[in-house]
Amino acid sequence: MGELYAAMIQYFQKNGAAFLTQVLQHLRVSGISILAAILIGVPVGIFCSKSLRLYHVFTSGFGLLRVIPSLALIFVCIPFLGVGELPAVVALTILAVPPILINTALGFRNLPASVLETAVGMGMDAQHIFLRVKVPLAAPLAITGIRTATVEVIASATLAAYIGAGGLGQIIFTGLGLYRMDLLLIGGISVAILSLSADLVLSIVEMQVARRVRA
Repeated sequence: MGELYAAMIQYFQKNGAAFLTQVLQHLRVSGISILAAILIGVPVGIFCSKSLRLYHVFTSGFGLLRVIPSLALIFVCIPFLGVGELPAVVALTILAVPPILINTALGFRNLPASVLETAVGMGMDAQHIFLRVKVPLAAPLAITGIRTATVEVIASATLAAYIGAGGLGQIIFTGLGLYRMDLLLIGGISVAILSLSADLVLSIVEMQVARRVRA
């Protein structure tokens, strides 16, 4: 155990700058993917919430994407997009869209009818009802979807190293190739810390939004 700990310390002493670069690469690929998924999932979720038929079509269609393994998505993108960061971002975006879309649609479909009726009775027009009533009420559930997608993407982004997109997956795959437990622990623990940190931050945001809605 002492030798393993010493090997991990030695790695950081020799490769501290490279490790930081890989963390930033991991965050970059994950961040771009989540942002793209939000830009796709939230508007589509709002759109399909307006019709039960659209809701079932979109949630079922995008829900099927969740059963496709992340690595398979990445390799499917390679013939069309080559290797590197782009196919990794596209694959991770596809992975992240379903929970964001589904939760957003659920949030907008389950709005309290009494609150909407009260807003209409107060003379609010459709735009004000959407921005000041619907969006705040649906936001907590939408953020839950973003939170789920973020954790999944950060964990799955390790696979991006397979196609030259960098990130912490490089450390993990190097450890697998060299049978080095220290590298496996460094890579695995680092990814876990990033995932848990993102989950904690977004859970705090979710609680704050929900508290304001209740107030």
